[in-house]
Amino acid sequence: MPIKSRIRTIKHYPKEGIMFRDFTTLLQDPVGFRISVDELANRYKDVKIDKVVGIESRGFIMGGALAYLLGVGFVPIRKQGKLPSETISQDYELEYGIDRIEIHVDAINPGEKVLIVDDLIATGGTAEAAVKLVQEMSGEVVECCFVIDLPDIGGRARLEAMGQKVFAQCEFEGE
Repeated sequence: MPIKSRIRTIKHYPKEGIMFRDFTTLLQDPVGFRISVDELANRYKDVKIDKVVGIESRGFIMGGALAYLLGVGFVPIRKQGKLPSETISQDYELEYGIDRIEIHVDAINPGEKVLIVDDLIATGGTAEAAVKLVQEMSGEVVECCFVIDLPDIGGRARLEAMGQKVFAQCEFEGE
């Protein structure tokens, strides 16, 4: 069964008119979770990657498993105030405001090849901020990787307009 069939859709969450793609059903399915992570590991096994960067919080799950299988380091990008050491930050737009993500200043060395991972790309704001953080640290983003792409919302196009490569395991048309 394809990955997409293992992802639940919840209508009208978190508000009326939204079709929420619930990644937790993939995680609960041991076969689906394994297929998803193995597929990603296979995609990147011959690519030079030094670090996998996972975006809070679901990106930690996929990113951590993927970093383990690839034998590379894992770096969390977290919401403001969650990392214990010195950080740099990047603001990004939400539907109704601004938020901020952070990374430790010593997490990525200049020239390191970085794979950015998250569960889903919608508007691309958080992923764009993650790319900017990696670039600010003089890391090179190899690709931005997602389990789910919502192409009608425009996040993939936003990242590609920045010159980023984007991969998603499945797409859901519409919002």
